[in-house]
Amino acid sequence: MEIVEVVAALIWRGDRFLICQRPKNKARGLLWEFVGGKVERGETKAEALRRECMEELGIEIAPSGVFTEVTHEYPDITVHLTLFHSVIAAGEPKLLEHNDMRWILPSEIPQYPFCPADETILEKLMTI
Repeated sequence: MEIVEVVAALIWRGDRFLICQRPKNKARGLLWEFVGGKVERGETKAEALRRECMEELGIEIAPSGVFTEVTHEYPDITVHLTLFHSVIAAGEPKLLEHNDMRWILPSEIPQYPFCPADETILEKLMTI
């Protein structure tokens, strides 16, 4: 099975970070995730992340270093996810695609059902 390159943003505001709830009609609908998406042909990971954040939340972000990378096999797709530390460079997040969004503390992670690919990332975040 082909591995799909996916990028996501770990956006902090003080001691809280941004999570988004997937639309009901998409695969893994209503599960929580980090904003991001697939890297298109010819894009760098950083370019893809900036494009996805603009499309999904209407914000300009400035990705910095990589927080972590994971590969996860779903029944329908295998993803290689790169999560970037990011800050909002311009704009305020708006729900353009997601069902909901929240700024949460790492200690609140267990209250939200996340996409399975995010589980090892979340474990790492809870140790910060």
